Amino acid sequence: MIELLDRAPCGFLTFAGDGIVVDVNATLLEMLSAERDKVVGQPFESLLTIASRIFYQTHLFPLLKLQSTVEELFVTLRGSDGSDVAMLTNVARREENGIVLYDAVMMRLRERRKWEDEIVRARRAAEEANRAASGLLSMMSHDLRTPIGSISGYCDLLIMGIRGPLTEPQLGDVQRMKKAAEYLLGLIEDVLNFARLRSGQVIDLDMKTLDTANVLMETEALIGPRMDQAGIEYHREGCSGDVRVIADPDRLQQILLNLLTNAVKFTPAQGKITISCARDGDHTVISVADTGRGIAADQLERIFEPFVQAKTASDPASKKGFGLGLAISRGLARRMEGDLTVRSEVGGGSTFTVRLKAPAST
Repeated sequence: MIELLDRAPCGFLTFAGDGIVVDVNATLLEMLSAERDKVVGQPFESLLTIASRIFYQTHLFPLLKLQSTVEELFVTLRGSDGSDVAMLTNVARREENGIVLYDAVMMRLRERRKWEDEIVRARRAAEEANRAASGLLSMMSHDLRTPIGSISGYCDLLIMGIRGPLTEPQLGDVQRMKKAAEYLLGLIEDVLNFARLRSGQVIDLDMKTLDTANVLMETEALIGPRMDQAGIEYHREGCSGDVRVIADPDRLQQILLNLLTNAVKFTPAQGKITISCARDGDHTVISVADTGRGIAADQLERIFEPFVQAKTASDPASKKGFGLGLAISRGLARRMEGDLTVRSEVGGGSTFTVRLKAPAST
C-alpha cells in the first residue's frame, strides 16, 4: 500500500471475495487500536460487532455481488479494547489478476453518535412532555370545565330568581359572572380542540350535504346580536338553498362563527361584513369579508399559527383569547378535506374563504 494511502485521514481496508482482509491502512489500525498482523489475514466479519455482522451477511455482501459499489452504509467495527467504532462506509468491487477484491473506505462518525444520543434524549423528553400534556388536558377537561359549568348554572338560577329577586346592580353582577364563566369555558374548549387536532386524535365528523343558507341562519342567530351592538352592517350574498356543501354541520358552524367573531372584533363601527357563497367546480366556497383595518402581508400565514394574534395595539380588547380560533378553523377545514385561506391588505379589509367539497351536480 502506498505511503499516501496509509496516512489518509480515513480508514481503508481491502478484503478478498472469500471475506479475508488482505490490506489495511495505518489510519484504520489506529482507529481500532489494533496491530496489522491481527487484522490482515482475518475475516472481515471478525472486525464487526454482532449487529453489523448480521447486516454484512444479509445486506452488504449480497449487495456487492449484485452491483460494483455500495455507498454511505453505516457499520460498527469492534476495537481491540472492545469499544464500538461507528463508521460510514463506501465499498467498491474490482478485479486484480483475476482475483475479486473489495476496497472499503471508512469515515469515523463521532458526531453522529452524539446526535443519536441527543435524538434519544429528545425523544424521551418529548414523550414525557406528551404525558404531562395529556394530564393537563385531562385536568382541564374535568377539573376546570366542570366547576366553571356549575358557576354558569348557578348564575342562571340566580338570574331566574330561584333564590329570590335580585336588585338591578345584583342582576348586572350575576350576568357579568355568567359571561365570564362562558368566556372561560370557550377558552378551555379552544385549547382542547387545538390539542386534539395537533395530537392527531380523531375528531368525530358527521359529514352531510348541507344547505349553506340553513347553516348561516343558525350562525347568524348566535353572532347577530353582537354585530348589532357593535354597530356593524351585515350582508349575505348568494347563499341560497341551491348552494350546498359537504361538511359536518357543527364543525362548519364553528368555523363560520370563529370567522364572523373575528370580523366583528376587527371591524370598526359603521363598518360592513359580507358573507358570500358560490359553487367553484367540485367545491363550494364560503367567504367572510370585512371592511376592517386589514392584515399586513407578512402576517397573513402567521395568523393561522397557534397562539398568534394580529397586532391590535389600537384595540386592547381584541387581544382577548389565546389566538387559537384560526388555527382550529383551518385544522377543521382540512380535516373535512377542504381549506381555509385569507386575502387582505392594510386598510383594505380582509376576506377569509372556506373551501369545501360540494355534492355532485344533479
